[in-house]
Amino acid sequence: MSRPVPRVRSHGHPLPLTALLLALLLASLPLRAAAERVEVRGVQFATQLEEAGQAYRLIGHGLFRYMIWTAYAGAYYQAPEAPEPAPLSAIPRRLELEYFHAIEADDFAAATRDSLRERLGETAYRELLPALNAFNRAYRSVEPGDRYALTWDGEALLLALNGERLYRGDDPVLASALFGIWLGESPLRDDFRDALLGRR
Repeated sequence: MSRPVPRVRSHGHPLPLTALLLALLLASLPLRAAAERVEVRGVQFATQLEEAGQAYRLIGHGLFRYMIWTAYAGAYYQAPEAPEPAPLSAIPRRLELEYFHAIEADDFAAATRDSLRERLGETAYRELLPALNAFNRAYRSVEPGDRYALTWDGEALLLALNGERLYRGDDPVLASALFGIWLGESPLRDDFRDALLGRR
């Protein structure tokens, strides 16, 4: 014969102990989630990351708008030992972008080439071109909800799509040039850069 489930009373009504414990557990979950993630227009980003033994902490997050469209949500991370944002330095850093619209791989490659040529000037752009071409060949087309991650882990430049690594290189100059598209002195959008760097 089974034993009865212990019951407690809440406002005069009996409540199974297991239900009470479950309610207490569920009540604690939103607080825990809020401490570990931030949300940008329905897109969630972790506040702490670790990849291949390297830790990253969230610096800032925001929305990238192009004309009348909201193109993607982004988050920028750095190694926790770096006290200030330094997106063009040699410290480990990471940029995540989640897209709201479909974009073709060739469009990513063309936009990357055009952005670097404009920001670097022709001579520096030509010096980076072989490494840039190898990087651009790694791009894949995206659908809404896909997420690219660009990482410099202190030794290697990595590009991943939805957690799948597409590229690995070792050129720190290319890494800083790519991060500079969004986070440099002349970024694609000042407001997006400032949001990623935690300035607003």
